[in-house]
Amino acid sequence: MLTVHHLNNSRSQRVLWLLEELGLPYEIVRYQRQPDMRAPAELRAIHPLGKSPVITDNGNTIAESGAITEYITEVYGDGHLIPRPRTPERLRYTYWLHYAEGSAMPPLLLKLLFTLMPKRAPALLRPIVRKVANQALTTLVNPQLKQHMAFWESELGKSQWFAGDEFTAADIQMSFPLEAAAARGGGLQWKAHLDVGGGEFVAGEPLAPAEFALPVRHVLLELRGDQRGQRLVRNLAHQGAQQRRRALRHQREQEFQQ
Repeated sequence: MLTVHHLNNSRSQRVLWLLEELGLPYEIVRYQRQPDMRAPAELRAIHPLGKSPVITDNGNTIAESGAITEYITEVYGDGHLIPRPRTPERLRYTYWLHYAEGSAMPPLLLKLLFTLMPKRAPALLRPIVRKVANQALTTLVNPQLKQHMAFWESELGKSQWFAGDEFTAADIQMSFPLEAAAARGGGLQWKAHLDVGGGEFVAGEPLAPAEFALPVRHVLLELRGDQRGQRLVRNLAHQGAQQRRRALRHQREQEFQQ
């Protein structure tokens, strides 16, 4: 059976969501980060880098979210959640599948890094570090994020989903950058005009993290209310994960307001 090696506070939820969408059986092996946030030796025994998500299946060990998504859809998807070959939708699908980690996440990681640097610097150096970090955010990171978010909005204005009018695995892949932007995009405007959860956002209004939403994230959080979603909720709720997620969301909202 396909096994998902899940490290806490990692990106494995996208793999679980994909497996649930396809109705595939799977097992989860959970790992806890060490106090220094590094992966435990048990996970490094599965993959030398100790990264998550990692899956093992029929003697294969696959890391990287995009590669995992490609493997699962090609081996088990039976044409579901992926556009037909040699179509414009397939080209868009491939682009967004790799854009999520290759282009969207780097500025979001920089946003997190430069936001945390002043808080973790020694007290005497904190004013200098804060000045350097703020300068980097203002001149480099935030302009990039604003450009990316405008790009998402523009592309989603052309079709209901990232690859076209059908929901695909590319939307699942993009869910993590969207949630990361919701938590780290403070001070940036998100122009949302899509109907989300029965409500419509007003174009140009800055949104707080709790309000930042798109169809992709809406589906992720609501999980469509069916049995697949209920199983996924139970998996994500293991050992109080839901409570930790709520606490983390509250913490991010507080940081957003500071």
